[in-house]
Amino acid sequence: MAHADILPRLIALRDEIRRHDYLYYVKDHPEISDSQYDRLFRELIELEQAHPELVTPDSPSQRVGAPPLQELVKVPHEQPMLSLDSIIEQSDVQAFDLRMKRELDTLSVEYSVEPKFDGLSVELTYDHGIFTRGATRGDGMTGEDVTVNLRTIRSLPLQLHAGSNLPDHLVVRGEVYMRLDDFQALNRRITERGDDAFANPRNAASGSLRQLDSTITATRPLVVTCYEIMNVSTPVPPTHWDELETLAQWGLPAPALRRLCASIDEVMAFHRETESMRDQLPYEIDGVVVKVNRRDWQGRLGMKSRSPRWAIAYKFTPRKEITIVQDIVVSVGRTGTLTPVALLKPVEVGGVTISRATLHNA
Repeated sequence: MAHADILPRLIALRDEIRRHDYLYYVKDHPEISDSQYDRLFRELIELEQAHPELVTPDSPSQRVGAPPLQELVKVPHEQPMLSLDSIIEQSDVQAFDLRMKRELDTLSVEYSVEPKFDGLSVELTYDHGIFTRGATRGDGMTGEDVTVNLRTIRSLPLQLHAGSNLPDHLVVRGEVYMRLDDFQALNRRITERGDDAFANPRNAASGSLRQLDSTITATRPLVVTCYEIMNVSTPVPPTHWDELETLAQWGLPAPALRRLCASIDEVMAFHRETESMRDQLPYEIDGVVVKVNRRDWQGRLGMKSRSPRWAIAYKFTPRKEITIVQDIVVSVGRTGTLTPVALLKPVEVGGVTISRATLHNA
């Protein structure tokens, strides 16, 4: 290939690979076979190895390859990453709605409702459409820099879709988690080599994302879903529903399962429907997140010290299963703490097989 043709070919390959990554990992609708994808990726690698001066940080080839870290560095969040107040009872949901109407002095409130993913919250930063930094929630004010590990997640775009009115600076909030099938396959792999299995998908996601060696994270089947714009250099969409649509237009994976509800009755109906299909979903959720849809109303309602006043986590009824305690052993922690652990007859709860349970919850 003539040297003058190399850069255009590299650009075309990167764009094509990004498009197929988006179709496969975000839309779950691949258009080419794995072997065809592998040929494209090999061609990209070969051209970049022959012309290292043309490698760019947002190239699909740069997802893995950073040297292992000595520690995860603490970084401040541009805006606090707050938690959500949780409720379970229907009466509490109705009380929340009445409080919103009273404080907004209105007869009706529209809500945007989406799944509450059971994973690890992250902050993602894009500058001029390029992914530049990612951090865990931490204490809400300061998190851990996990940029190199987040780059290995194939559903996370390293470059946002061009031509979509991209802001110069964007910070979004999302959740990193594992699908249930992937979690079970991971546990089979690690137990086959003699290591301890992860207790649940959330622990697996957290442990995988906080690795010091990104090559280990790259072998873990993590996915990410984005659900909130925290800071942006352009005007924020007027509603949360528009916010989710905008995230999707930029190529970020937004919740596919969501509903715009004109009343709290519709919110409760969506909660019931989602809970009834919980066992059929490919990922673990423990409720739905209910948000006042209008952004100007969110601003009027404001924040409490640790949570927004305009959003709640409407949790599902906790899962219950019956099993048999087969033995009790004592686990010794790193500081010498003794903890009794029940060895259970394996029982499946929410797609996860439980065989151990701690007996000390103080």
